[in-house]
Amino acid sequence: MSLREDVEAEALAANRALASLTDAGVAAALRTAGELVRARRAEILAANRTDVEAAAGRLDEGTLDRLRLDESRVEALAAQVGVMAELEPLEREIGERRLENGLLVQERRIPIGTVGANFEARPTVALDVAGQLLKSLNTGILRTGGAALGTVTVLVDQVLRPALERAGLPPGAIGLVRSAEREGARVLVTMPERIPLVILRGSGETTAQLARLAAEHGVRTLAHAEGGGVLYVDAAADREKALGLIDASLDRLGVCNRLNLLLAHRDVAFLGDLLAFLAERGFDVRGTERVGAGAARLDVRLGHEWANDAARIKTVTVDVVDSLEEAVRLANEETSGLAAGIVTEDRDAAERFLDGYRGTAAFWHAPTRFTDGFELTGAPETGINVDWTPGPRGPVTYRDLWLRQYRIIGDGTQRR
Repeated sequence: MSLREDVEAEALAANRALASLTDAGVAAALRTAGELVRARRAEILAANRTDVEAAAGRLDEGTLDRLRLDESRVEALAAQVGVMAELEPLEREIGERRLENGLLVQERRIPIGTVGANFEARPTVALDVAGQLLKSLNTGILRTGGAALGTVTVLVDQVLRPALERAGLPPGAIGLVRSAEREGARVLVTMPERIPLVILRGSGETTAQLARLAAEHGVRTLAHAEGGGVLYVDAAADREKALGLIDASLDRLGVCNRLNLLLAHRDVAFLGDLLAFLAERGFDVRGTERVGAGAARLDVRLGHEWANDAARIKTVTVDVVDSLEEAVRLANEETSGLAAGIVTEDRDAAERFLDGYRGTAAFWHAPTRFTDGFELTGAPETGINVDWTPGPRGPVTYRDLWLRQYRIIGDGTQRR
């Protein structure tokens, strides 16, 4: 069969599994999946070693780190699936009201159907996303970056599908695009009858192209294409807090919620200390003319996301602003809108910053690294949606993956 026929077959099986999913059955399947991750640890690690060895020399170290599993990461994966199993099911009843004519109007949450998910070569995402979809009683078709396909195939075929089957659910509820070719992602976003929604994760331009292709074919997307955290050091900032937040925001480099753009008020007396702090830790500090000689000249746009720039991933952009209002404007207009934080001892300034920033998460004296579904909501995320439209925004979890439905019950006598 062709690649498209293969994906259609997986999608058809997932569509047919929808009616069988129940909250109790899914919880049982996820518990078993956690147990199977531990029981099949050796097979998972063997497949991952093969994937990493094949990717060595082709992928940058940050991408290889996200691809690589070890004993502790496999254990964390098993534990997280177990946590997912025990979370409260999605509340289906939103509310109801009785009309004057006697009709009972009920507002409910119902599953979307079969949801596609295209994600980076990061095996842990496979179970995160599949767990979210199943927990919301949706089925799914997964498509990972080609470098992780071997590991993800083991996770689907030796963990997820056996777990579903042991719980009395159709194993086809979770499907997989079984090709390393990028064409698999294009097929995934062009099947509106079978896969009406696709979650897109990954680097900005690739994800943006897939979103455009999906729109052309009538497929809706939840896209996590860009990120990059902002930290504004206000005139009333404490030096030690500022240094601590910078440090806490840069514990990992290849993640979307790391510190990307550092803004400092022109009256901050310790700007030189901030720049030296970054330089001492081996960062390439890029700044505008307003920063002066303390930083190399910025040669990309202000909000350029360094986490997606493999050649210069250990870089931070710095700018100096004249006011808090300018800092808010730059965070809103020049970055993706993922997350921004302020460090200041002035409560009024903090409130103005939090009220003015329109991104998905706003912080005061906390690092943007906490822009994460599990940290903020207690549930793993499928991604972080930065769209400027109504609907799930910020970390998207199983609690967001539903459609609204009205149910109307009468007695047969009502007329308009």
